[in-house]
Amino acid sequence: MGEAIRGAPEPRAAAVGAPPLIGVTTCLEPARWSEWVREAALLPVTYLRSVERAGGVPVMLPPTAGLRGLDALVEGLGGVVFAGGADLDPQLYGMLRHHQTGPPQPQRDRFELALLRAVIDADLPFLAVGRGMQALNVARGGALVQQLPEAVGHTGHCPPGGMYGGHTVQISPSSRIGKILGETAQVVTGHHQAIARLGKGLAAVAWAEDQVVEAVELQGHRFGLGVQWHPEEGEDRRLFDALVAEAWGR
Repeated sequence: MGEAIRGAPEPRAAAVGAPPLIGVTTCLEPARWSEWVREAALLPVTYLRSVERAGGVPVMLPPTAGLRGLDALVEGLGGVVFAGGADLDPQLYGMLRHHQTGPPQPQRDRFELALLRAVIDADLPFLAVGRGMQALNVARGGALVQQLPEAVGHTGHCPPGGMYGGHTVQISPSSRIGKILGETAQVVTGHHQAIARLGKGLAAVAWAEDQVVEAVELQGHRFGLGVQWHPEEGEDRRLFDALVAEAWGR
């Protein structure tokens, strides 16, 4: 055998075992590829790349119609990313649907809320992004602002035209997210809903200038973080690094 290349970095998994499987939730939407037009499980590839770059192995989790096997699924994963996407059904938090709230997706809502509860019961590390943070809040009995521009008087959190925007968030320095990112962060944003009432056991740990809650942490959980912004779309991937490191048991 040839001499080893000096200075070549060893794979991260070599020192700590096999890399962890990180589940990432998906949506069911009509999609077109080649000559096919079919319902498909979809996910922006930026989530998968973020997990890969952090050293994890991404596993797409479609919102199955049945909930059998959730415990086995959770047992086989090292962590979960609850991805962004469509609005949750307001009936889940006791409100009538606002005319600008998207149409309900009951199968995804049911699957992700059940998965969140299973992940919490198992003390499995998770990162909830955008819709994912809102689902976490609803799973814990909280409520949402359905049309944020009406509440805050501007569209800074969700620029028109389906584009992402950006703003600064202030972070509690004693929080887990504060220890990862520091006291402030410039974040990528694109949400027209937000937390109205915090769910049980959740602590708000980051805020926009207009005091909209931008991040939460599940108290007493090994690694239970939710962010309203989209770290998978920016250059700062430290939250994914922290999730995979925790899943790796480091």
